[in-house]
Amino acid sequence: MNRRMIGVDVGGTFTDVFVLNEADGTASVAKVPTTRPDQSGGFMEGISREVSDLSQVAVVVHGTTAGTNALLERKGARTGVICTQGLRDVLEMRRRDRPRTWGLRGDFEPVVDRRNRLEVPERTLADGSIRTPVDLEAVRAAAKRLRDQGCEAVAILFANAYANPQNEAAAVAAVRDIWPNPHVSASSEILPEIREFERFSTTALNAYLQPEVSGYIGRLESALSDGGFDGEFMIVQSNGGVMAVDTACRLPVRTALSGPAAGVIAAGYIATAAGFENVITGDMGGTSFDVSLIAGGQSMLSPQTSIDFGMVVRTPMIEITTIGAGGGSIAWVDKGGLLNIGPESAGSDPGPVAYGLGNDRPTVTDANVVLGRIDPESPIGGKLDRLDVAAARKAIDTHVGTPLGLDTLAAAEAILRVANSRMAGAIRLVSIERGFDPKVFAFMPFGGGGALHAGAMLADVGIARAIVPRYPGVTSAMGCVIADMRQDFVQTINTLVSTLDEDNLRRFMQTHVEQGMALLDAANTTFEARELRFELDMAYVGQTHTVSVPLEVQVKDGQVTSPTKAQIDAAFDTAYGATFGRLLKNGVRRIMNLRSAVTGKRPKFDLETLAPVTSGPVKPRATRPVHFDDAWFDTAIYDRLTLPVGTLIRGPAILEQPDTTVLVEPHLQARVDAFGNTIIEPSEGQP
Repeated sequence: MNRRMIGVDVGGTFTDVFVLNEADGTASVAKVPTTRPDQSGGFMEGISREVSDLSQVAVVVHGTTAGTNALLERKGARTGVICTQGLRDVLEMRRRDRPRTWGLRGDFEPVVDRRNRLEVPERTLADGSIRTPVDLEAVRAAAKRLRDQGCEAVAILFANAYANPQNEAAAVAAVRDIWPNPHVSASSEILPEIREFERFSTTALNAYLQPEVSGYIGRLESALSDGGFDGEFMIVQSNGGVMAVDTACRLPVRTALSGPAAGVIAAGYIATAAGFENVITGDMGGTSFDVSLIAGGQSMLSPQTSIDFGMVVRTPMIEITTIGAGGGSIAWVDKGGLLNIGPESAGSDPGPVAYGLGNDRPTVTDANVVLGRIDPESPIGGKLDRLDVAAARKAIDTHVGTPLGLDTLAAAEAILRVANSRMAGAIRLVSIERGFDPKVFAFMPFGGGGALHAGAMLADVGIARAIVPRYPGVTSAMGCVIADMRQDFVQTINTLVSTLDEDNLRRFMQTHVEQGMALLDAANTTFEARELRFELDMAYVGQTHTVSVPLEVQVKDGQVTSPTKAQIDAAFDTAYGATFGRLLKNGVRRIMNLRSAVTGKRPKFDLETLAPVTSGPVKPRATRPVHFDDAWFDTAIYDRLTLPVGTLIRGPAILEQPDTTVLVEPHLQARVDAFGNTIIEPSEGQP
């Protein structure tokens, strides 16, 4: 019996499916429109396109936007908060920041209404001592009131619970006795870390998402089970690892940016195999353009992010910069006569004007269609038989050409120039502005539209080459199959190195290891290896911002050996010096947090199995006129998936496949490497 692994990534416009047959290494892909409001419809339709018998499937891994969309659209559950007296408005006060840098006004509504934020008597001090035991009768009364007010989830947020969770744990037990569902979140369980607002925000958002995300995952589980699936179902986290569905239902806040994170993981794996350790990824879907940087084969992780203003999530996330420049992003001219792209998108419904489904405002995709870069007779996604070029031209004329005094082609070119400029700006933000030279990086475009803009990124940013993966339109879905299982933990230590209790640090590390290993064991899946990683957040006394200090830790027979103070001092010197270039003489070092990661390395497949044959004829399927730089070029059209390894094609050329279109502009060339990737770079003799 064939055993298959399936990765499913749900985007704003398309749902992508990657199916790997473990027996022979072959793969197939599918791309279907995302269904709204319930994304599970597109999820199951995409799988059914490639797999008729789910009993043959061993693993399904899902990169989901359900949590992210619920936050952005404010469509989570009605949530209540039970907090320490005096802390009712922490979620609303935030860090006293404002949505716009200039001006003194700004509106913000937290996801929990003030009437649903209730206070109870209790107090734990910063050193962990309990000044006031929690009043459990007040907790029960608050929980009943929130339940009667229609709250579906509740967050318990007590001061300094990271230092001693005793009061919070007692309150959680009291609430769970009377709460009608499992949607109860405690800050000491979600984020046992210093910094009050970040801990409160992350926990409240977790509660806000629990009913929505757990309900969505439950529908997927039922649909898969009804189809005969009895394998392992896992969810991608924002850190690029995967977790079991019960963990995802308990910690849905960790699914924020799940799909884009999977794409970065796949990009790193593909690029490293192809010999590129430094890569800038560009995921261009229908709604957004997501950029991330991989240096030395390692993705950049951030300890927190803001999903939207005031909605702070503190959990490890792959650093991803997102702008509204997808294929469905709408082009419009403002009152000052400036052409803009996005952030509004036509999405999958109604989609670009050329889809003929009711939209009359031009998009980036419409500009590519009008310029001949997308074949109107073979639209991706399988939803349409052909694209309406005339409607796209009319929309561009009406909304861009006429206001700017441009003809149709010039207006379409202008749309792409503005979109490319915005994308190039996002790439500079993650590279040049952070001290990285883009000349030593390769650009990896993926998503349905990324490979149409690779040449423009080389010209605008100065990157030497682009590497287009074998299946760029479903790279994030492939990343779901590649990603390892990872569990992250954090615990505030808040002590000077000189006064550190090494045994206490070891106990925290041991607890993290045991909890992580238990979660890996419960996943009921195969791991090639298990890895442990420990870091300390450290700074000099008086500093606000910390540096991450990796620790060399010995683990024998499951028991952790704590590093010594001298080893911690030496590791801090290395990390701080690398970040800031010098150390502070006589500075006193403080340890703020311990961070641990327990990773189960999942088996990887050989990318060479996806490569085409190594020899054979290279002939264009057809030619068609394509517009480049104010002129039409007769451009050869190739079936990309049939091009043999070693093929070299000089631009202009277009390489088509079911999930994307690869554009090779004049003065560029494309070659097929041993893994089926297409390397785009200047033609020989060109600068």
